[in-house]
Order: sequence, then C-alpha cells, then structure tokens
Amino acid sequence: MVMTSGYHGESTMLTLTFNGHPRQLDNIPAQTTALALLRDRFATCGTKEGCASGDCGACTIAIGTRDDAGHLHYHGANACILPAHQLQGCHVVTVEGLAHGDGLHPVQQAMVDHHGSQCGFCTPGIVMSLFCLDHERRHHGLDSPPDDDTIDAALGGNLCRCTGYRAIRDAARAMHALPSPVSDDTVDIAPAARSTTDGFYRPESRRELITLLSQHPQARLIAGGTDLMLEHTLALKPLPELIDLSSVAELKHIKEEKSGWWIGAGVTYHQLTSLLAEHYPAFHTLLERLGSQQIRHRATLAGNLANASPIGDTPPILLALGARLRINGIRGAREVFIDDFFTGYRRTVLTEGEYLDAIYLPRLRNGEQLLAWKLSKRRDDDISAVMLALRTVIGEDGRLHEVRVACGGMAETSQRARHVEAALEGQVLDDEVLNDACNALAEDFSPIDDVRASRDYRLAGAAGLLARACHRLTSRHDAIPMTLEEV
Repeated sequence: MVMTSGYHGESTMLTLTFNGHPRQLDNIPAQTTALALLRDRFATCGTKEGCASGDCGACTIAIGTRDDAGHLHYHGANACILPAHQLQGCHVVTVEGLAHGDGLHPVQQAMVDHHGSQCGFCTPGIVMSLFCLDHERRHHGLDSPPDDDTIDAALGGNLCRCTGYRAIRDAARAMHALPSPVSDDTVDIAPAARSTTDGFYRPESRRELITLLSQHPQARLIAGGTDLMLEHTLALKPLPELIDLSSVAELKHIKEEKSGWWIGAGVTYHQLTSLLAEHYPAFHTLLERLGSQQIRHRATLAGNLANASPIGDTPPILLALGARLRINGIRGAREVFIDDFFTGYRRTVLTEGEYLDAIYLPRLRNGEQLLAWKLSKRRDDDISAVMLALRTVIGEDGRLHEVRVACGGMAETSQRARHVEAALEGQVLDDEVLNDACNALAEDFSPIDDVRASRDYRLAGAAGLLARACHRLTSRHDAIPMTLEEV
C-alpha cells in the first residue's frame, strides 16, 4: 500500500463542512490529499486507500455543493488523488456520516440485506458511489429501481475483489424502496475562506491567476488533479506549490459561437456531457469510457491536453476535429492549432508563465462525420492502449474529402496519421483503398512495446479501428450514434 499521509512544505487555511459539521484547519500543506486529511487529521478511517491512483474507488467520498435553489447535490470523487484544498467551501460526506443514530442509510441497509460486503475494504467506496446515485434519484422523484446501465455507470469506478458484483447490484436495485434518509438540505455549509498563506493558491479571476504565475513561476498548475496528483501519491514527488484553476470564473464557462464552442480550462468532462451528446455523439460515447464518474466529475479537457500524455483519450479526437487552443499568461494571450501544441513526450509549446486557457471545438458541418474508438484492457476506467479518431466529409460522389485521422498510443505524442490521410483523401472507399490506408499506418507510426501492448498489437489494433471506421462510413447506418458495445 502506498502511504500518502506525509505533511511537508508550506501550509494554508482550509474551511469546509464535514459530515454535517463545520471544520476549519490550518497547517495543511499544498500537496495534502483529501484521503490524508480524512484519515490523519479527522481520524475517520472508513475511507480506504487501495491503489492511490484513482482506479479502484475504495477511497470514494461524496462532495456536496448547492444549486441556485439551495439544494445539495453530490458527486463522487477519489479522495486519494483529490487535493484537500479543493474541498474548500464544500460539504464532504464519508461513510461515517451516513447513518443517523441507530438507523442506517438506505444504501447501507440495502448492502446489509443483500450481502453486498465480504472483506469490507472496498465497501465504503461502493456505498458512497451508491449514495450519490440514490441522493440524485430521490431528489428528482424517481421511485423505481435504477436500471442495469445506470448502476454500472455509477459503479464503473469501484472494484471489488471478493464479494462479486451480483449482490452489490441487487443492493443498488433495492435501496430506493427503503425509507428516505434524513434530509441534508438544512446542513450549513461553511463559507469558503480566502487563503492568505503560501503553498496552495486559489485565484478567482484570470487577472489573479496571471499575477500568481508571475510571482510563483515554479508552481504547478492543477485543475482536476487526476493526473498531476499521481506524481505525489505514486512517484512520491513533492508538490510544494500549486495554483488551482478550478475557481477561476472565466475558465468555467462554455461559450458558443457561430462555428463552434470555446471550452474553458476549468470545465469538467461531466459539464461537457450534454454538449457532446447533442453535437459530437462519437465523442460523447467515448467519454463514457474515459475514467469513471469520480474522474469525470473532477477532470478537465484542458488538463488532458496539458499533461501531454501520448495515451490521453481526448487529444486524437481534438486533432481529428482540428481544434484551436487559446494560451494565456504573463506575456499575453495567443492561439495555436492543436497540430502544433505537442512538441514531444509530455512536452507542449507552453512556456513558463503560460497556461492553457480554452479549447475551441469547431462545429461539424452538414455531411461531416466524426468517429472515434479506443482499445483498452477493460471497458471501464482504463487507459487506452490504442486510440483512433477520424473526421471526414463524404461528397455526393461518395469520395472522402478533408480527411483527418489521428492516433494515440502509437508514438511519443498523439499525432495525425498523414500517410493514412493521403491514402484516403479523394477516394471512394473500397477494399483496395482500405488496404492501402491500413498499410500506411506503418509509415506514420513506429510504436513501442510496453506493459499495455506490443508494437505489433498496436499496429494491428489501429488497423482494425481504421477498418471499422471506414466500414462505418460506407454503412447505411453511418448516421446512427455508436452504442457502448461498439466502442
């Protein structure tokens, strides 16, 4: 087990509500995780550490915020990779805070009734994921059991090694029929105090952010933290100074223009769901396999680009779309095309004092197609071994035009497949054209062997995805969005 409870570096004030009670703490270093806070400072050890990387869900907690009507809404988060200071002004609920007196919460009671726990290590995280699901369904007046897809989505970020999932799914179906829990709408959420000491900085405007970048050039930028925090929890590297982008007002908006949308760097994947579902169905379907609900409620599109991982799920899609990026910082704002953003393994054109401000998604025109698939070892909450995205226009003569193909997991960066594009451009798809395009993959990429896949598997996998895309383009059903089984 990786221990994440060490305290080093500068400290800041933290104000939050914990299981219904206001708490205010100081001497909380910038790199402290929510899990370390719960177990070391609050001495509440129901929340467990399993993987320290946001994969197993044993550390899932519920984070509550109020909507405009004053109602509390919760989302699950992986406490092991969540910076504690991002809990500022939130209502944090753990498994210790669910029961009232001798009465168990309906989720807990359903787990007992249906024997949903064995060793118990993963159980608190599972209970908290189901708590979030149960809370939202009761809030919306849904009095029927959730269907299998809803249950699977809620538990996609939770692993259980010994009980098996049948009993847990039975509990998820039964929890709605139990009496409603005590309402938490009367809980007073402690106001978020402005931090005044060094270490963790939470600017609330673009101007404050740029000032902090000039004052703290060595500070790391963090939004969801679902990748950056692994440097601390797994690699045990210090993160003494962090600038948090999640509270910058200008970065939290989606701005529609005539030809597309600007997505602010603080917009989470969850907040993108409705836009993608309406305008980019292939992207939306892929999003359901990007991490888990715990991850998608915290992670951002900008973060997936800025960390420049060659196996990130979204860069190939953005490359296929021809997205533009707005960069801002101490020297002013500039725009770059995504084709020019990645400069090497985990390297980008961002310089000291700059940050990724927003991503522009161009609107798909009439007749334009976007397709995307990933290969991974498991369906939920897994990193791509190979990712492929294709965007094109099919002319009235059946020829492909403006072809853009991009792959992830095939090189040190996500990148376009220029030879594949050339093999497809202006062509009517047939077996010979497809064969030429698949063969061209070896001209564009020379992938490596690693723990996720071999070179040969990656080339064969990419060829398979490309063939699937081409067959989809020529199918009579090409306008029908992909189902999860097809991804």
